[in-house]
Amino acid sequence: MLGRAGENLAQRHLKNKGYRLVGQNIRLFCGEVDLLMQDGNSLVIVEVKTKSSDIFGLASDMVTLKKKRKLLQLGKALSQKFPNKAVRIDVVAIDKENIEHIVSAVEE
Repeated sequence: MLGRAGENLAQRHLKNKGYRLVGQNIRLFCGEVDLLMQDGNSLVIVEVKTKSSDIFGLASDMVTLKKKRKLLQLGKALSQKFPNKAVRIDVVAIDKENIEHIVSAVEE
């Protein structure tokens, strides 16, 4: 429930910044994309992390090395599927009421 609410909040936040929703919870052979947005000519994989408390760290801290590797796999898969589009990986971290959008959060 918290995850879905976070994804919806992230989607609205990005739409207000001019992004366009392409899809949500897209399953590929190598994992799932929380949000797939378009920013200009770029496809943007958006990993959304939501926390209601900062007792155990911030939401952005939840993007572990293992998760980064999975996101890079998803990026490669989408690059092959859409060779004419640049693919980028962003993170939207939501802590209570604070939304942090990290552009190009995961790169090779």
